[in-house]
Amino acid sequence: MKQHELSLLLCLLWALTLLYGEMFAYWVPPLFTCSWPHLLRSSSSSSSTQVQTDSGNYQGDYVKVAVIADPQLMDKTSLRLPARSLALELAEFYTDLNMRRSFFASVLPFKPDVILFLGDYFDGGPSLSDEEWQESFSRLKHIFGLNAQGKYRDMPVYYIPGNHDIGYESLHSLKPEVIQRYEEAFGTRNYKFTVGKVDFIAVDAQTLDGHPQNHLTSQTWDFVKNISVGDVVHPRVLLSHIPLYRRDDTYCGPHRSSPIINQRIHHAINGNTNEISYQNYVSEKSSKYLLDTIKPKLILSGHDHDLCTVTHQSKSGSVNEHTLGTISWQQGNLYPSFMLLSVDNSTLQKASIPEEALLTHLCYLPMQTHIYIWYIVLFILTLLATLFWPTSGTSLWHQCCGLVGYCKQLIACTFSRSETKEKDEDANYEYEMMWDAEGTMHLVKKPLNPSTVNSNDRGLGERGNVVMRAAARKNTPQEGDHSVNVDIASGIGVDPVARMPLRTGKSKTKIIIQRLIRTLRMLTVIAAVNVPLYMMLLFKDWIDK
Repeated sequence: MKQHELSLLLCLLWALTLLYGEMFAYWVPPLFTCSWPHLLRSSSSSSSTQVQTDSGNYQGDYVKVAVIADPQLMDKTSLRLPARSLALELAEFYTDLNMRRSFFASVLPFKPDVILFLGDYFDGGPSLSDEEWQESFSRLKHIFGLNAQGKYRDMPVYYIPGNHDIGYESLHSLKPEVIQRYEEAFGTRNYKFTVGKVDFIAVDAQTLDGHPQNHLTSQTWDFVKNISVGDVVHPRVLLSHIPLYRRDDTYCGPHRSSPIINQRIHHAINGNTNEISYQNYVSEKSSKYLLDTIKPKLILSGHDHDLCTVTHQSKSGSVNEHTLGTISWQQGNLYPSFMLLSVDNSTLQKASIPEEALLTHLCYLPMQTHIYIWYIVLFILTLLATLFWPTSGTSLWHQCCGLVGYCKQLIACTFSRSETKEKDEDANYEYEMMWDAEGTMHLVKKPLNPSTVNSNDRGLGERGNVVMRAAARKNTPQEGDHSVNVDIASGIGVDPVARMPLRTGKSKTKIIIQRLIRTLRMLTVIAAVNVPLYMMLLFKDWIDK
């Protein structure tokens, strides 16, 4: 392979890699690996209200809800990098760009009717100043295409607070402004809304286990009691950023990729009170009260950054809880994801059965870490290829032609061996002339006698030996002459060291410089083709749509 062919091959390989890693990989979920759960149901289901469309798809009367958890935008508290530093800005840019691509290329193509966020929109929300917090909020709106009010023009969006947005009880007493700042941007923390024929109950899980006399805690529990008055008409979904209580080492299902995290609750002394500073699950008492009071048919939570599916037992029966993984590749999970939730909207009474009213399907996003690792590996392979590829290589077309010619020779050899074998078999037979009564001659094929065959073989061998010995006697003097000539050329009056080419330091330096110049020239060609492509892909996804 010549130099220009190698450059062309590497340019093509880099272009395909960039197109996949920066664009095509995000098309995989909506095109191949994911779909709305009500569309995946079998068309033979007799209890579902399904309508067959002209294209052959069966779909019921459902509202489509896309569920996203823990964007947790990076800031000065994330990597312990100086604020406004180049390293921090680059980390923020690529993390934001990945989530923006995931949302616009992987989530929005499903055309959801509702967007639901499960908290933790910022990483260090309570620690940010008002200016920094507003800047992070602007980034969040840019990533997910929100308007100035944090909404969408053509579909509703709902939020619940996370611990990285408002903190826990110990922070609320020290910085009450974080609650006010959150509610001004995202709305109230405890509320109820209806999608289709299903009621969604959003609670501020960070205040559930606080002291009863705490204003925020009592406010949350008053809301829970008020919505539980009277009969439950529609199925309910409980939204809690912090997952409900589960026993230590509870199995989280086959989709989890990290070890199980057990219950942890930390307290901080604030005056005369011992307030919660961190918890990763709602307490057992609070969880049981929520299950028995709200009576949900499904629970959605976040906070854990990894997937977990568990079943809770309550007075109204078993309840499934889906803890969603983060949508960000920078939050400790190599497999970011989101959920598609189909919510019943049919007026038929049969369709309000809980098993049919709420259908969930988990969708995985591209593994961005693996994509960047492949970029690094490909860069190393490119350097090695440009540095050490032979300079006197033949053309790739000539190599292909040579390979075809070799295959033809191999096939011809195979056929010639089979023909030789047939001729050798004929050597073991003799032909005898026979005359019939009318005087006509016929050739009759008869096998040779073993003695005759052996004698013939010996005769052939002897004649062969004689020929070989004659050839040997004939060629021996020539071989001797050749050996003498070699000895004379290499050993008589000639210094072997003098005949060896001398590779001085100057020649080695020249070869190295030539190699480096060739590598630089090829890398320049590759970069000239692919850097503009890469920049185009970056800005294509970053500009407002």
